Amino acid sequence: MELAHSLLLNEEACSQLGEVQKAEFLFDWLRYLDKLLLSTSRSVVRERQKTLVEQLLSLLNSSPGPPTRKLLAKNLGILYSIGDTFSVYEAIDKCNDLIRSKDDSPSYLPTKLAAVVCLGSLYKKLGRILGNTFSDTVGNILKAMKSAESQGRYEIMLSLQNILNGLGAAATSCHRDVYKAARSCLTDRSMAVRCAAAKCLLELQHEAVFMWTTDLDSVATLCFKSFEGSNYDVRIAVSKLLGTVLAKAIISKRLGTAASRQSIRRVSLEEVLELLGTGFLRGSSGFLRASGDMLKGTSSVSRDVRVGVTQAYVVFVSTLGGAWLEKNFAAFLSHVLSLVSQSHPKANQTQIDAVCGRRCVSFILRATIGGLLGEKAQIAAAKDICQAIWKLKKVVDAVMSDGNLETRLGSADVAAGQHMLVCALQELGNLIHSLGTTAAPLLQDSSAGILDSVISVSTHPSVSVRLAAAWCLRCVAVALPSYLTPLLHRCLERLTVLKSSPEAVTGFSFAVAALLGAVKHCPLGIPHGKGKIIMTLAEDLLCSAAQNSRLSAQRTQAGWLLIAALMTLGPAVVSHHLARVLMLWKCVFPVSPKDLETEKSRGDSFTWQVTLEGRAGALCAVKSFVSHCGDLLTEEVLQRLLPPLPCAVDLLTQLSSIVKTYGSPLKTPSVVYRQRLYELLILLPPETYEGNLCAILKELAADLTAPDMQVAAFTFLLPPLCHQDDLLILSPLLQETDHRFIEEQLLLGSGIACGSLEYDPYSIYEKDVDGDSVPKPLPPTLSVISSAVKLFGVVCARVGEAQRLLILEQLLDCVKHAKGARQQVVQLHVVSSVSSFLKYVAGAKGSLGPEEMRRPALALVMGALESSSPLLRCAAAEAWARLAQVVDDAAFTAALAQVSFDKLKSARDVVTRTGHSLALGTLHRYLGGISSSQHLNSCVGILYTLSQDSTSPDVQTWALHSLSLVIDSAGPLYYVHVEPTLSLIIMLLLNVPPTHAEVHQSLGRCLNALITTLGPELQGNSTSVSTLRTSCLLGCAVMQDNPDCLVQAQAISCLQQLHMFAPRHVNLSSLVSCLCVNLCSPYLLLRRAVLACLRQLVQREAAEVSEHAVMLAKDSREELTPDANIREVGLEGALLALLDKETDQRLCRDIKETLNHMVTSMAVDKLSFWLKLCKDVLAASADFTAVTCVDAMQEEEGDKGDDASVLTMRNDDRSRPFTNPRWATRVFAAECVSRIINQCGNAHSAHFDLALAQEMRKRDSRNDFLVLHLADLIRMAFMAATDHSDQLRLSGLETLLVVIRRFATIPEPEFPGHVILEQYQANVGAALRPAFTSETPPDVTAKACQVCSAWIASGVVSDLNDLRRVHQLLVSSLTKIQAGKEALSHLYNESASTMEILAVLKAWAEVYIIAVERHRNCRQPLKTTTCSEECVRNGSCSSDGLLDLVHTDLGTLSRLWLAALQDFALLTLPSEFASQLPVDGGAFYTAETSENAKLHYSNSWALILHATALWLTSTGFVVADPDEGASNLSRPVTPTSMCQGSSSGATVKSPEDVYTDRFHLILGISVEFLCSLRSDATMESITACLHALQALLDVPWPRSKIGSDQDLGIELLNVLHRVILTRESPSIQLASLEVVRQIICAAQEHVKEKRRSAEVDDGAAEKETLPEFGEGKDTGGLVPGKSLVFATLELCVCILVRQLPELNPKLTGSPGVKARKPQMLSEDGSRLVSAALVILAELPAVCSPEGSISILPTLLYLTIGVLRETAVRLPGGHLSSTVAASLQALKGILSSPMARAEKSHAAWTDLLRSALMTVLDFWDPVDGTHRELDEVSLLTALTVFILSTSPEVTTVPCLQKRCIDRFKAALEIEDPMVQIKTYQLLLSVFQYPNPAVSYPYIYSLVSSVVGKLQEIDKRKPEDAAELQVFQEGIKVLEALVAVAEEQHRSQLVACLLPILISFLLDENALGSATSIMRNLHDFALQNLMQIGPQYSSVFKSVMASSPALKARLEAAIKGNQESVRVRTPTPKHPQNPGRNSSIQLKTNFL
Repeated sequence: MELAHSLLLNEEACSQLGEVQKAEFLFDWLRYLDKLLLSTSRSVVRERQKTLVEQLLSLLNSSPGPPTRKLLAKNLGILYSIGDTFSVYEAIDKCNDLIRSKDDSPSYLPTKLAAVVCLGSLYKKLGRILGNTFSDTVGNILKAMKSAESQGRYEIMLSLQNILNGLGAAATSCHRDVYKAARSCLTDRSMAVRCAAAKCLLELQHEAVFMWTTDLDSVATLCFKSFEGSNYDVRIAVSKLLGTVLAKAIISKRLGTAASRQSIRRVSLEEVLELLGTGFLRGSSGFLRASGDMLKGTSSVSRDVRVGVTQAYVVFVSTLGGAWLEKNFAAFLSHVLSLVSQSHPKANQTQIDAVCGRRCVSFILRATIGGLLGEKAQIAAAKDICQAIWKLKKVVDAVMSDGNLETRLGSADVAAGQHMLVCALQELGNLIHSLGTTAAPLLQDSSAGILDSVISVSTHPSVSVRLAAAWCLRCVAVALPSYLTPLLHRCLERLTVLKSSPEAVTGFSFAVAALLGAVKHCPLGIPHGKGKIIMTLAEDLLCSAAQNSRLSAQRTQAGWLLIAALMTLGPAVVSHHLARVLMLWKCVFPVSPKDLETEKSRGDSFTWQVTLEGRAGALCAVKSFVSHCGDLLTEEVLQRLLPPLPCAVDLLTQLSSIVKTYGSPLKTPSVVYRQRLYELLILLPPETYEGNLCAILKELAADLTAPDMQVAAFTFLLPPLCHQDDLLILSPLLQETDHRFIEEQLLLGSGIACGSLEYDPYSIYEKDVDGDSVPKPLPPTLSVISSAVKLFGVVCARVGEAQRLLILEQLLDCVKHAKGARQQVVQLHVVSSVSSFLKYVAGAKGSLGPEEMRRPALALVMGALESSSPLLRCAAAEAWARLAQVVDDAAFTAALAQVSFDKLKSARDVVTRTGHSLALGTLHRYLGGISSSQHLNSCVGILYTLSQDSTSPDVQTWALHSLSLVIDSAGPLYYVHVEPTLSLIIMLLLNVPPTHAEVHQSLGRCLNALITTLGPELQGNSTSVSTLRTSCLLGCAVMQDNPDCLVQAQAISCLQQLHMFAPRHVNLSSLVSCLCVNLCSPYLLLRRAVLACLRQLVQREAAEVSEHAVMLAKDSREELTPDANIREVGLEGALLALLDKETDQRLCRDIKETLNHMVTSMAVDKLSFWLKLCKDVLAASADFTAVTCVDAMQEEEGDKGDDASVLTMRNDDRSRPFTNPRWATRVFAAECVSRIINQCGNAHSAHFDLALAQEMRKRDSRNDFLVLHLADLIRMAFMAATDHSDQLRLSGLETLLVVIRRFATIPEPEFPGHVILEQYQANVGAALRPAFTSETPPDVTAKACQVCSAWIASGVVSDLNDLRRVHQLLVSSLTKIQAGKEALSHLYNESASTMEILAVLKAWAEVYIIAVERHRNCRQPLKTTTCSEECVRNGSCSSDGLLDLVHTDLGTLSRLWLAALQDFALLTLPSEFASQLPVDGGAFYTAETSENAKLHYSNSWALILHATALWLTSTGFVVADPDEGASNLSRPVTPTSMCQGSSSGATVKSPEDVYTDRFHLILGISVEFLCSLRSDATMESITACLHALQALLDVPWPRSKIGSDQDLGIELLNVLHRVILTRESPSIQLASLEVVRQIICAAQEHVKEKRRSAEVDDGAAEKETLPEFGEGKDTGGLVPGKSLVFATLELCVCILVRQLPELNPKLTGSPGVKARKPQMLSEDGSRLVSAALVILAELPAVCSPEGSISILPTLLYLTIGVLRETAVRLPGGHLSSTVAASLQALKGILSSPMARAEKSHAAWTDLLRSALMTVLDFWDPVDGTHRELDEVSLLTALTVFILSTSPEVTTVPCLQKRCIDRFKAALEIEDPMVQIKTYQLLLSVFQYPNPAVSYPYIYSLVSSVVGKLQEIDKRKPEDAAELQVFQEGIKVLEALVAVAEEQHRSQLVACLLPILISFLLDENALGSATSIMRNLHDFALQNLMQIGPQYSSVFKSVMASSPALKARLEAAIKGNQESVRVRTPTPKHPQNPGRNSSIQLKTNFL
């Protein structure tokens, strides 16, 4: 293929290839040429132009396939547009000659078509340059069209479109001719030709004025005709044409363009709408014919015309735009509604027609209002719709009040308006639903009276209007949850008052049911009590039904409907009413079959109607119960549910005879009853009706083969039974499209009604499947079949085998004996049910039964495989494979495959060949590669042959689809077939005409399957792989050029696969450009493919994708797509705009994910861009929110006005990229802002450091940091938080919270001591205030509380007056909640008030915790009892102020906190204690809503616990309030308080008991939570819980409780041990260790106290008789599980071994482990180890002497082990923190009183000696491994031993000698740091008071020290470290002098003086000396001055004996005086003159 990549065609290489390869080669060359020509210079092109033109034109004769001819034509056009144009005429002539040719053979056709395409391309590119030739060309083409077949007509139309496009106005002369030709093509039998003609006419209308003036009517009629028998593509193309032409007519009138020049009639809007209306109502039949037909009553507009016209309406309005619609909305609305009014009686003559018409009108309204108008305009539209409803309502009222004068006329009038009302109500509902809470102003506007109008039509005589009104109310409730409860209340009230009006009973019961259905969409719910009211009302209706026969049917229906709807509220509500429901259910059916018989003989037609209605309702209610309250279906409930079932089945078997007896009025009720029973049985487990299986099966068989079924509803029954992938191929109508809502009616066929609410009122409360549109249940006659088919599968699988065989044979007979159309219906039903049966058996892994079963099953399926209905064949193929799967016998499977092989070889008809080819594919799908490869070979061979049958595109489509299934399921077995298959696919792609799009779609599926099979192997570099890869890419390229959108979608998904497996080989820029172009395609499936691909691409290379998109937008000459404005806002902005318009849920999800990935990977690098995007989206709605901003701001004090104006100013540039984005898009933008902030948190630190950001910005202006955009972030959060939309408010508050948390601590560089957020106080206050108004929903208030507490806690505001504003908001909410659960709003469920109360309490808790922390931090540095006045004034100690602020409410708060904790404790009890819980619930929750409340408690208990613990600590468990006696745990309102066993016993509790209760409450909650940590437990909760425990144990009283109760302590330690094991977080582990330390302290205090009291008691007794306190008692044994010390050791070992695994003896003892070098731990690790060591050192104090002996070895092992493992040499001789901690711990252990206690002294001494030995062994280990330990650390350890233990430990000669040796060796080490530390340690040893210890060291080491110091002359110190060595050495000698006995002192001084004098310099040397030497000189001189007077006699004698020394000293003193004199003037080194004089004075003692 590389040879194809050249400017000229490599003809030599080309000629050597075979047919297929040659076609591939040419296509590849043309593709390459297309790219190359644009990038090659003109001169080069012109040089080669002649040859190139020849090569290209010669290709015309080589029969190029469709994609090749398209590319060929494109290249010719480009070539001439770049190169010279003089030879173009020859090319045109050549093409014209080819077209004129008389050769009509099929082989010559491609050449002719290529010539046609080339002409189109040349004229499009060169346009008016060719002006003089076009009339001949057009004439020639049009002449050719007369004899052309469909492909020819298709290409000619497209070519003409191109010619017109290129020539523009120059082609006027032949416009009429083209118009005539296109007219005939617009009604062509080939759909592709119709589409092409529509495109051609669309191009024509740009210049042909007559199309939208004089010929407007005929264009419209033509389009209507074109819609007849059309497919989806034609409807899209023609509706676009019609809509555009009509819009043009209106626009031209407005602009007064051509129309004014030529006196052509102008067209008004009314005329245009009238024209469209005619098409909608009368179709294409023209007026005269239509009126004739209408008189005869025969005409009904065909559905496809109606659907086409509907789409044209939408195109018409969309073309005119949203602004036009806003202006003309009223006229448009009344016209559209009139389409379904009864003023056109014949248009809506049947219910079916009316339903379809209504659907079309709803679609027009939804697509225009929902798609084009912004939120403001939508609100205006809603008011208009409301006006229309009022008008229609008045008509009805007039008629109803008129009595019976002309009732017939009246009823006609009422009927006339009903469909208009339904449409208006449904659109109003949809509108409000889509507006969400932004619709609040609309409903508050009393002048519009929206709710009144809807409620007033709830009593309309027509049931469909009543249902539509109910649905509309439901939409209102879902959009505005605050209206749910009031509406429910209002409807229930009307229902009770108007119980005697049948319309009101049904109307308001529908409304209540619909509102109950809305509850699950409203998270805040409804008050629990409503359930009770509704249940009582339902019972009342059912009981009173019999009283009045006029109302009995309505009341019965209403009663059961209410109960069924009530079930959707779920188990929490239903459990309270279950007994009553079961009672009613039991009563509705007779008890025994006998009663049923008597019943049959008694009633009449009417009573049976009511009875069946009631029983169907009861079945529906039980079905609703089973599906919504599965949790309540216990054994016991099932036992009570089941008894009526057998009777219900009995009635089912009797129905037919009852209908016969009482006639047709019972027909519908009986069908409904059947359907309800079947639906219920499907839901119940089959075991429950085991006894009735046979009876049910008979009834099902009778239903499925009923003689009166006329219509075969294929498209409704079969899709669930077919495989999703197969459906796309078989019925284009089944594909999901944007027009699914109206296209569905075409799908169902003409005799079948679309779904509509009135067919099943019970569906009004069900959750709808398709997003938010009205439920669309089908008529009962259809849905009963659907249920029967499902149930048949279950029942047939459960009955005995004999029965099963019988029924299958019976069904087979029925199919055989049925005749004509009925046979098709029966066959459809039977095959569906058998298919359902096989699917059920296969799913349940069952078996078919004995062999004789196979015959009837096979016969049934086989018959259907050859049915004329494609869907039936598809279902049969599925059943065929399922049959093989269920039989599970290789021979049987092989036989089935053989049957298909034989049929395919012999049959010639399309039906058999398609059916059996799919059967082969499905066999593979369900049974893998059907085991043997020879099967696979023959299967592939046959499918190859079929797929090349060009006479039948259908056969090709099915065969290729089947082949794709085979490829998918064969997996690696298919490798041998990959190459031939791929070349087959490429060949077909290059040759199948574009008019057969379905073949191309199947080819795409095959290619996709092949790419998946090859998988990652596509990355390989071998020739074979690269050939395969090139072919795959080529295939994708061909499909990308295909005109069919679904083929393009396949191409994109193939490229997506390729990109996944071989990313380097996919050209990203061309892929991205393809994606961008199709981003706004009108085809849903193409948009989905685009986004699925984008989502994958941006996960890996978001930045590249984004850049390619922008590059493409800049390069492309013509606009990409009108909607995607990539040039200005980038791909990201285009996606956001698409998200705003898109309605498909799946697509929206994909767009959001794509954008999220882009934010994650790019937001940090393109920060300004992203923030601007989000800001544009949020600000675009500012006109809506500006009002609220201003209001919010005006409340601020005057001085804050400036800040306010910043926010309310609206930028006036009108060219905003986003106009009126919906609230959902704004919510997403706000979420993006939070996500961007979090992304920046993981990036450069400058994002959150203003000074650094500004500095880096100065260095490079391209640097961009988040902190520089803070004002924007605040502004966006503010705009969102003050919006009308509640969801947006929540997102805005969340964003504000993120901003506060991230930016709170960042200092403001310009104002030191301040932070940057301080300037935004006003904005934060203004954003929060609206959330605390009374009408705000609880969830918003709860969020706002969280933001308040974060703001106060952040410490941004130090001035108390400023803080008070936000604090006041919290105070107001505290006041509101003090009244408890009773006082809060009754709009929502009680759990919503629980949520709000707890949010407030949690916010206060957070503030209190912070206040206490700050107070402590403030106290610590000051160490004073009161804060000085000045501090308070400066705000530096505002922490006290904050604490004071909280203090005022602390009394209230503490009560509420304790009550909340008590609630939480009760709610967390296991279910077995349920009976002990309080009946009315807790302080803040009701018993009924406890389940919902648990969630809210679990979100907030932790901080409340911490705060309560702090409060209790601050009171020291002393009640301050005298009133706070017994009611201190809970408010008096709640009788559930812990303190009150009963109200009378309340006073009995002593304060001690109250403390104990509180203590156990906090401890209990903590332990319960910590001991069973769930994986979802937040870090915040665990930390808060541990901090609470810490706070608790800070106070003596709780410590004494823990200390005195050892079991409690052990329990706590075990829990903490678990926390440490299960949570890796260092902060949590540290907090746990702190609690452990406190527990040990408590135990120590307890032991001390016991010892003290024992000593006091036994003061006189002998010491020996004292009992032993502490663990280990007299024996020293520690029992695991019973010992506090043991538990602590376990925990500490766990921490230490985790950080230092080498401490584990098991590990280090094993032979393979080498001793490692010591290591530095991380900071966290060091902290943990240090904390553990602190605890270890405390342990001996908790033990008795014997106990201490037991634990001492462990303690020493661990402490010394840590020393050994972490003794790393650090620069500067520092000790690592762990070493320091281990030495500290060691010191603590060694100096323990236990070491000296009589009973343990000896054992301790032995152990301590061993430990010392161990430390000494570290220098020269026994095992010979040398480890580089830090000498300083080890020497320090030795010193600790020497100084901290009793002398007998260290004075053992062998140990002492080794210690002395260590010190000696250390003195010899060169490292000055080691020497310094050694001297320091020796100093402390020499000064040890006990001579027995210190003297041996002094004797052994002094000579070394003196020796080292005498080296000074030889080795001058060179740096500060060496200087310090000498200084420390001198200090040691001086200390010795002080310690020495009197007689030896003089000798020591005599040693010391020469050394000191040797350090001195004379005046000459002093001047030139280094600073080090000068310092040494000063130091020596100073010391001499001190020693001289002290030991003057020795001093004098030394001086006398050594004149040299004396001279040196004098010189030095003199030199010093000189230098002092010289230095005095320089102020840099201010010398102390005192020292100078003192030296002079002291020199005189010489």
